[in-house]
Amino acid sequence: MNGPTTDVRLISAELEALRPTQITVGYHEVRAKRAHWRSLGKKARGEAIATHWFPAVLGPDGRHFVVDHHHLGLALIEEGVSEVQIMVQRDLSWLDPLIFWRMMEHYQWVHPFGPDGTRHDYARLPQKLTELVDDPYRSLAGELRRLGGYAKDMTPFSEFLWADYLRSKIAEKRVRKDFDKALAQALALSHDAEARYLPGWSGEWPAG
Repeated sequence: MNGPTTDVRLISAELEALRPTQITVGYHEVRAKRAHWRSLGKKARGEAIATHWFPAVLGPDGRHFVVDHHHLGLALIEEGVSEVQIMVQRDLSWLDPLIFWRMMEHYQWVHPFGPDGTRHDYARLPQKLTELVDDPYRSLAGELRRLGGYAKDMTPFSEFLWADYLRSKIAEKRVRKDFDKALAQALALSHDAEARYLPGWSGEWPAG
C-alpha cells in the first residue's frame, strides 16, 4: 500500500461492512486461505485475528474501504468469522466522492478492473467482500508467485499485472479445466523477456 500513513488508528470492524477496492479475487487463493484457517487451533485463530490487521481508508458516509487482504477477508467470512481488526490509514470521509476516488487512484489504493481485465467505473466496485468476482488468472498469478515464477514485490496490485499478462498467453478454458497444466505453462512464460516489464520478473534480459 502506497501513500502517507497519517491518522493511523486500529479499530474492530464487521467484515460484512467492509467495502472492497477491487472487483475480483482468485478463488484458488481464497480456498487455500480457508484450508489454512481450518488447520489452526482455537488459540492460533484468536492470535491471528488480533495481530492480522486489514489496512483501510475511511471514506464517504463513514464507510471503511479495505485496500488489501481481500482474499483473506472473503476466506474468513466463508469460515464464519464476523469481526476483524482494521488499521485506518487515512480519514478521507470529508471529501466529495469524486475527489475521494481521485485520491484513492492517486495513491494506488483502488483497482476497478473486471475478470476480463476491462476497467470499470467505481460504481461497479462490490458493496461487500462476498460480492467479489472470481478471476482465474488472478489465481494463476498468485500460485505462480508462490512457486517462484516471480518475486514478491511492493508494487500495488502486482498479481493483477501478472494476471493480465497471463490472460493474453493462456486460454481461459485451460486455466479452468486443468489448472496444473496452465500453471506449468505460466511458469515457463514467467521468465520470458517479454515479461520483463512486470514487477518481480526474474528472467534474463535479451542480448544486444
